[in-house]
Amino acid sequence: MSLPQRLGVVVTDIARADAATVDALAEHGVATVHEAMGRVGLAGPGLTPIQQGVRVAGTAVTVLSWPGDNLMIHAAIEQCQAGDILVVATTSPSTDGAFGDLFGTALKARGVRALVTATGVRDTQDLRDMGFPVWSNGVHSQGTVKATAGSVNVPVAVNGMLVHPGDVVIADDDGVVCVPRGAAASALAAAEARVAKEDADRLAYGSGSELSLDRKGLRALLSELGVRYTTQAEFEGRHG
Repeated sequence: MSLPQRLGVVVTDIARADAATVDALAEHGVATVHEAMGRVGLAGPGLTPIQQGVRVAGTAVTVLSWPGDNLMIHAAIEQCQAGDILVVATTSPSTDGAFGDLFGTALKARGVRALVTATGVRDTQDLRDMGFPVWSNGVHSQGTVKATAGSVNVPVAVNGMLVHPGDVVIADDDGVVCVPRGAAASALAAAEARVAKEDADRLAYGSGSELSLDRKGLRALLSELGVRYTTQAEFEGRHG
């Protein structure tokens, strides 16, 4: 879908990922789900949380706005339901503070779990005080206008992360990842398998019974790559 075709529309009847699957994915967090899916769907490191210690997942309601304009966020609030995460992208880069505590108040009242935005955000202390989590492209008090038509619930890209309406968005201190709606169940199964494996690894490492070199079979790889073990005296003798 070209950019002109994506502008000037509000899609009202999006399909959403299964709520129980969304909640289960939230328990595993961004890093685990990203690795379990084959290292896809991760947003770039420019998206950072304004709070710490929050892990959340929800179904995406998406916004495509023009830079410096938050009109379509107002339109998107009406389309939000409990369990959603609002995801905001712009047609070109913008760090203007397009979102603040009044938006947070309205979204929290509708049961929206968080905001993920490619724009800037302001009123961050107020948002923290009310317990509304935000991942943004920066903190900036610069205000915005309400003048240009964008769209709600169309595919958007936020810091390299492609999000379709109804996809699962997971966010925590490590960043933000998107799981396509149709892949949510398989992503959960893969994440659960990864967690079980890591729990076993953690037990082995914590007890001191095994090293990761042995448990993961990495000694053979080191040998294949030509890595040699030597004493300090031998090393200094060759390189002194």
